[in-house]
Amino acid sequence: MRNERRSTMTHRERVLAALAHRQPDHCPVDFWAVPEVVERLLKHFGAREEAELYDLLDVDMQFVFPCSTLPDPEILPDGSYFDRMGVHRRPVRNDYCTYDEYASYPLAYAESVADLERYDKWPDPDAFDWAHFAAQIAPLHEKRFLKLHAGGIFEYAWALRGYEQFMMDLCMDPDMVHYIMDKFCTYWCGFIRNAMEAAGEYLDMVYTYDDIAAQNALLLSPEMLEEFVYPYHRRMNSVIKAYGKPIMYHSCGAVLSQLPKLAELPIDVLNPLQPMAKGMDFQWLKDNWGDRLSFHGGLCLQSTLPKGTPDEVREAVRRAVSILGKNGGYIMTSAHYLQNDIPTENILAMYEPELRKSGE
Repeated sequence: MRNERRSTMTHRERVLAALAHRQPDHCPVDFWAVPEVVERLLKHFGAREEAELYDLLDVDMQFVFPCSTLPDPEILPDGSYFDRMGVHRRPVRNDYCTYDEYASYPLAYAESVADLERYDKWPDPDAFDWAHFAAQIAPLHEKRFLKLHAGGIFEYAWALRGYEQFMMDLCMDPDMVHYIMDKFCTYWCGFIRNAMEAAGEYLDMVYTYDDIAAQNALLLSPEMLEEFVYPYHRRMNSVIKAYGKPIMYHSCGAVLSQLPKLAELPIDVLNPLQPMAKGMDFQWLKDNWGDRLSFHGGLCLQSTLPKGTPDEVREAVRRAVSILGKNGGYIMTSAHYLQNDIPTENILAMYEPELRKSGE
């Protein structure tokens, strides 16, 4: 499905127009997928590298990651490993793919801030090849709008401490929570500064994240979010904004009640618009927030993409683009990484060029 149509805008111009809430020549699109989907699409197209898929699907945006200078993680006898953030993971296989689950929680033992102070495996923002980062991504910037992948403060904090224990700490030992959150916030601020100083001219946006909601409700009370999560995102976002970059923020779930707070962090783009989450109505979001926020995502991974027909996928794309893409402000893509239970024909239907015509 190589796209042969002529466009009046470049990929970057198209995204910039959408983010400025101006009608682009057509709705910009993004692509994110688990490795098994990438491999399946490469086989389908007879392509060799993921970069080719961006051309074949006429994708406007792309993640970039600096190369780590750390050695590859050691695989332990039980098959688990510690990633560069210090999280202990174990690959698990299901009917469709292999994914990582948590094997243990390295900070579960800590009983005090003093124990955390003795921990010596906090991530290092200098452990990347920053010297060659600009040269690495400059050719990509000539073609697409580039997103630096950063953030994940609350999620990494509980990944080291353990979700249940971390939730108890919020009530019983807030000093422990703030210590861990501060460590990860400091790391991400350093990471972003390093990236911007190394290659800021080639970076168009910073993607940050922290899941703060489940399908029907928040994970934390609004008061706890304000005390324990938002201050660290404000601090990280102030670094990003000092370099003049827009911010895309990711949280799955029912985040509707928190849009005023999220907008004030500040953020520019809300991702992923999980359609089946409570209250995430496209028309309401566009009518009430479309002048202040842009949107990214929206194609359902719970029902339409894995279970629908290609025609149902096409209709979902048309609906999202016509509502969210009116007068710009929308980037069409899946509501998270494309999973391997999605039929290839549904993925191809999602990226059909004629579906991208935005509502005037």
